Amino acid sequence: MNIVAEMLLTEPAPMAIWATLMLLTLPALVVLASPHNVRHPGRALIDTVGFLRRRAEQRDELRLRQAEEARQAVRYAEEVRVAADRAESAAQRWQGHWEAAGERVDAAWRSWQAADVRWTRSRTAVAFGTPYTARTPAEYAYRERFLHRAVREAAERGELPAEAVVDALNGHHGWDARLHPAEQEVTVHRVSAAYLARVHEQAVAAERAAWQDAVRARRNWDSLVREAAVAQARAAAVRHLTPAPAVAVAFRPAFA
Repeated sequence: MNIVAEMLLTEPAPMAIWATLMLLTLPALVVLASPHNVRHPGRALIDTVGFLRRRAEQRDELRLRQAEEARQAVRYAEEVRVAADRAESAAQRWQGHWEAAGERVDAAWRSWQAADVRWTRSRTAVAFGTPYTARTPAEYAYRERFLHRAVREAAERGELPAEAVVDALNGHHGWDARLHPAEQEVTVHRVSAAYLARVHEQAVAAERAAWQDAVRARRNWDSLVREAAVAQARAAAVRHLTPAPAVAVAFRPAFA
């Protein structure tokens, strides 16, 4: 390394002087670079100034375009982050729905099994016969009241649908108020067991659908988390190209 090069690299003042001299001699170099420019130096200088102006405008346009792209990247990263946060909340809600659906399946299973046990017991008891009762108007009125009360109480416990009460009052869909109370109890337990079996099937289907929704919500959350990480990395790489936000100056009254 020669002395001139070492001086330019170690001392900032000579470097600035050399740069200034290069800029000042640039028009002369442009004029002397071509015979046409030598014959028309004024035109050459005008063309040089125009060229430098266009280059400066192009640099400004490039900086503006880069700044706008950087702003868009930062804004997109923030939007994706917000979307990921919302997706996390949604995934947690769907997870809660699935867990609640699983609890309903367990409860429906227990209710169905209990109803099936009651039906088996009452069916076994009736198999030995029913006590004889005189078939009088009073007896039939009692049987009717017994049936209506048994169906209503079972519906209140959730062991029968509300429609069963209306059917029992009108004698529809197999409800016969003329049967012996023991036989009516078998009918109530049989219909209750069948109804609770359907409730259990519906709960299982609902739990399966809730699980699928929870899985989709979790996948959506994971996808947005990965996308947010990529967007944040891109925004961090170009954040320095965005203009610095204006600093708000707090207003201070002249007099306390």
